[in-house]
Amino acid sequence: MSDIATDSNNNIAADKVSSPPFGGLKSLLKHTDITLSIGVMAIIIVLIMPLPAMLLDMLLALSIVFSVLILMTALFIHRALEFSAFPTILLIATMMRLALNLASTRLILSDGHQGTNAAGNVIEAFGSFVMRGNFVIGIIVFGILIIVNFIVITKGSGRIAEVAARFTLDAMPGKQMAIDADLSAGLIDEDEARARRKELEDESSFFGAMDGASKFVRGDAIAGMLITFINIVGGIIIGVAQMGMGFAEAANNYTLLTVGDGLVSQIPALIVSTAAGLLVSKAGMKGSANDELAKQFTGYPRALGMSSAVMIILAILPGMPKIPFIILAIFMAFLAYRSAKKKQLIEQEEEVIAAQKIAEENAPAKEESITDSLKIDDLKLELGYALLDLVREEGGNNDRLTDQIKALRRQLALDLGFVMPPVRILDNMQLEPNQYKVKIKEVEAGSGTIYSNLLMVMDPMGNPIDLPGQQTVEPTFGLPATWIEPAIRDEAELKGYSIIDPSTVISTHITEIIKANVADLLSYANVQTLLKGLSEEQQKLIEDLVPAQISISSIQRVLQILLSERVSIRDLPTILEGIAQVAGPGVSPQFIAEHVRTRLARQICAANLNSSNALPILTLSPQWERDFAESMVGEGNDRHLAMAPSRLQEFIAAVQSAFESAAQMGEIPVLITSPNIRPHVRAIIERFRPQTVVMSQNEVHPRIKLQTIGSI
Repeated sequence: MSDIATDSNNNIAADKVSSPPFGGLKSLLKHTDITLSIGVMAIIIVLIMPLPAMLLDMLLALSIVFSVLILMTALFIHRALEFSAFPTILLIATMMRLALNLASTRLILSDGHQGTNAAGNVIEAFGSFVMRGNFVIGIIVFGILIIVNFIVITKGSGRIAEVAARFTLDAMPGKQMAIDADLSAGLIDEDEARARRKELEDESSFFGAMDGASKFVRGDAIAGMLITFINIVGGIIIGVAQMGMGFAEAANNYTLLTVGDGLVSQIPALIVSTAAGLLVSKAGMKGSANDELAKQFTGYPRALGMSSAVMIILAILPGMPKIPFIILAIFMAFLAYRSAKKKQLIEQEEEVIAAQKIAEENAPAKEESITDSLKIDDLKLELGYALLDLVREEGGNNDRLTDQIKALRRQLALDLGFVMPPVRILDNMQLEPNQYKVKIKEVEAGSGTIYSNLLMVMDPMGNPIDLPGQQTVEPTFGLPATWIEPAIRDEAELKGYSIIDPSTVISTHITEIIKANVADLLSYANVQTLLKGLSEEQQKLIEDLVPAQISISSIQRVLQILLSERVSIRDLPTILEGIAQVAGPGVSPQFIAEHVRTRLARQICAANLNSSNALPILTLSPQWERDFAESMVGEGNDRHLAMAPSRLQEFIAAVQSAFESAAQMGEIPVLITSPNIRPHVRAIIERFRPQTVVMSQNEVHPRIKLQTIGSI
């Protein structure tokens, strides 16, 4: 038992020795939220509870150091946003000074009759140093400090903060549009765009907060004036009427204490006001204040030389002290000489750089790297020079082309299941002024002619347009249309015409081109990105599937087959599960895609429902089913359709007739076939009706309501 007790005591003693002497303080400093809340509560307590003179001295010294730290930070930061906490710090500093003012006022009025050290040594020292034994001097000096702080610094910095906040908020929409334009053009990525938007939001919030925070400084100056007046008048009344002091003695004691208190509070206030002015006026400078001031003052040698000449003229005037002005003249002349030499060196370097640039321009053009010439853009939009206003920042509004393309990429990502490559927009002087071209992998996929200052109108019923304008053909679907002036837009709306702005014409055309060529845009890298983006639970399925059952390139081909018929691949986990069920050596991607379509039956049906939430269908007659089945030749992957051309023409005519009849009924039906012939029927229909959906009977979900439109 004794051994156990001895060990326990030794452990306790060792714990006490090993614990750091300031462990509690270190723990408190680590938790800054607790420290800040304690500090704010301490300020509130000072407003209520009386303080001893010694503690007041300590807090007054802390107030001065705190204000100097704020000023030095404002001087040395490179950008105003680096000190974004300044409005909060300004509020805390102001509350701290006012709380100390109240604490010192309590001591002055209660103990001022005991002597000039009643409110502590800091206030007594400031009062004695400034007043020099004459309280009138102290009052005048204090009044001048109030005027400098209130009229000059505070008013100026408050005005700068107000104007900066207004201009920052007014410029915010334009800056956001510029960021969106750079993102749509592919000049920046999503991360950089997000960082720029965050910086823009922080800037607007900072200057807005500074506009309000400047009122703290102004109110602090007014409060300091009123507190000083109350202390002097109240102190003299208390000293003469209650303490039995003579008027001169009471005026000396209470004035010294009050002026000292005012100086101790106003000097930190003046320092913080200067810091606020430096911070809000730093918006146009890059780098710390000392670097920018030195660079800009020494950047003009003539100004320094003229200043030196003025100093010499002042020195030779009768009655002027010569030594100060001569010393300043020599110093300014030295700065002018150094600045001139530095500027001369910079000009020489610029001349050398300009000569090198001219030599490079005149030199024979270097042969471009063959590797660079092989790079191509997945999507490219070329514009004639008359259409450049559609993408310029100052040339549009919310309907700008770049905004619509950005929204288009987001919508296609939701509809198709993967992020489309960015559209590169550039001018092409070889095009007609109002012409545009859309290219996919450097191959022209569509073109059209539009007018950026006109509006396109179309009649939903297909009737002729009864408005003055230029007759044209809508480039996406080839429908008749008319370009009209914006001034008659209201008249077109009254007649029920569809009104389309130029940006929407281009974005609609790009949308249809992308949907028609989406399979070509799904690259191997896109598939890898999609697979890596799946959840951890799905990664196990990928590990079992690749490469044991199927390769990534084969998965790419399956996804391309689905996209070619505009089937979204957003539900990638279900697609992978379907692939895992049938994939294996010798199994073709086409066969896998047909099986995956049955797994996506609910999605495919939902995408083709009509306004009545029913699936409108056209069925293939038994005769055509039999004809297609009998026309199939070959086995396995070599199986293909071998139908007589005349019979194919009959089938095409029957399909066109059936779908035209459905269109007259206001329906866009899907064609239902048996599973074994569906791909071959789709391959025929794709050539003359690429937007037609062909489904097999296995792809009709059992819970979907069907609406039979007719039969072929």
